Amino acid sequence: MGFAMIIVMLFHVPLSRSDAFYGLMRCGNNGVDMFLFLSGIGLWYSWTKTHPLAPSRRDGELDDAPNSNENPSLREGHRVGSFYLRRFLRLYPAWLIIASLYYIPQYWPNGGGYSPNLIHLIANILVGWSFWRIDDLTFWFVPAIMALYLIAPFYMRLIQRDRIWRWLPLVTILWYLLVRDWPPLWKSVGYVEIFWSRIPVFLLGINAGELVKAPLNPPSRGKDSSLFTLHSSFIFLLSLWYCVYVEGHRSGAFPPAAERMVYIPLAVSGMFLMCWFFRHAPQWLIRFFTFVGGISLEIYLIHIHFVLVYIRPYHLGYWPTFLLMFAFTIPLAWLLSRLVSLLIKPLKK
Repeated sequence: MGFAMIIVMLFHVPLSRSDAFYGLMRCGNNGVDMFLFLSGIGLWYSWTKTHPLAPSRRDGELDDAPNSNENPSLREGHRVGSFYLRRFLRLYPAWLIIASLYYIPQYWPNGGGYSPNLIHLIANILVGWSFWRIDDLTFWFVPAIMALYLIAPFYMRLIQRDRIWRWLPLVTILWYLLVRDWPPLWKSVGYVEIFWSRIPVFLLGINAGELVKAPLNPPSRGKDSSLFTLHSSFIFLLSLWYCVYVEGHRSGAFPPAAERMVYIPLAVSGMFLMCWFFRHAPQWLIRFFTFVGGISLEIYLIHIHFVLVYIRPYHLGYWPTFLLMFAFTIPLAWLLSRLVSLLIKPLKK
């Protein structure tokens, strides 16, 4: 999560297309796919705490059959409600604070005029309505992940009932390609293309959750492990080359549907390699990335519209701009995280 957040920040710093680093910098967009894949894994961990996989599960049976006189429907409703509450407490308080700070001044009376559209203001603060209405990408990831959190329990119940549903990500890829290439769909829902293209990697993350949590045959650290690392490296380098080529040599063609799909093997193979890297990394570096990952949501909400926007006018160059943005964002994100922790502490009791 920490690494993904850093490359997303690198992606948002402006850089001339003529710069040799431009194509690689634009691949920082892939950090979003890493986030969604890891989020899917994390949701599976959370879900199976109350919906465990039975060792002798047969297709078509529920894994969490009731063993008491309690009404199964009521108990299931409580479990799903508890799942949503945990997601709500992690995401929503920080979002409400930052969305209010960003959107309210836009509707406040000022010298440039006053917008009376209070409904849009409230909807933007509550659910990021402008993203769904006009593809406003200001904080697009938050309303997108909200929608994915809503559908996640239904998908996880499906794959617990029958493993055939694990192929559903392929259907979402087909849907995305139809949206991109079929004019009626593109005119009606194509403006949120950035959302449709990220559903497959999120569902794949949920699929991978079971493998990560309880691998049946853990890979050894010998020959098999080295071969796996070699295969991951090949997939990663091939995917990375393709994305860098598209970004650097196909001006005006972004985002092509093919590259969006290549983001998936790029993200997954890259995270396999990062597992190898962090296994050998010094503890101070692991703690650094862990700290950044722990406040990644707060960093995302703050770094563009509350820090970078004030640094860009100085035209300091790519790396000085990034380092300044990072230096100011981290303490602000940490403070926001502490504030949210204090606010939600009574709700956790």
